[in-house]
Amino acid sequence: MKNLPQKVRSRKLNSKVDLTAMVSVSFLLIIFFMVVGELSKPKGKNLVLPDNDDITCGPTGHIKPNRLYTILLGDNNKIVTYSGILSYPLEIPKNFEFGKKGIREEVFLKKKQIKEYMISVGKPKSGIIVVIKPSSKSNFQNLVDILDEMKIAKIDTYSIVDEFSQEESKLLASN
Repeated sequence: MKNLPQKVRSRKLNSKVDLTAMVSVSFLLIIFFMVVGELSKPKGKNLVLPDNDDITCGPTGHIKPNRLYTILLGDNNKIVTYSGILSYPLEIPKNFEFGKKGIREEVFLKKKQIKEYMISVGKPKSGIIVVIKPSSKSNFQNLVDILDEMKIAKIDTYSIVDEFSQEESKLLASN
């Protein structure tokens, strides 16, 4: 018998692919995009404004007018303030300017006066309630500045109201 040449058989390579590294990279990419998506969301605070009927004063209301301090914002950085209710103000309305010696000093003074008054009537936990009323002629920067003043003075209870009474419109126009 003659030796026949044997056929050379090709060696089959292992066809398994190790996907461990691919899975790790996939999970890292998923985590990266989740974090980036969460961090790219705009952050802001919602302002909770009361309904128009929530603040009532006087004999039938729940808030003593002595606690109220209203800040009217007009055009050309004009600020007019009064305490209590405008039809029965506790003091003459005053004009102020923005800044450390202007409205900031007055807000600190009013906060102190109202706190002392509330302590004297036996309600030491009640403090000042500031009502901020920007007119249609005031600019957005004035509103931001007044909100900064509330933060600086540590006023916790304040509200932004966009409705003006006729008396307030006249007061703002006359000053």
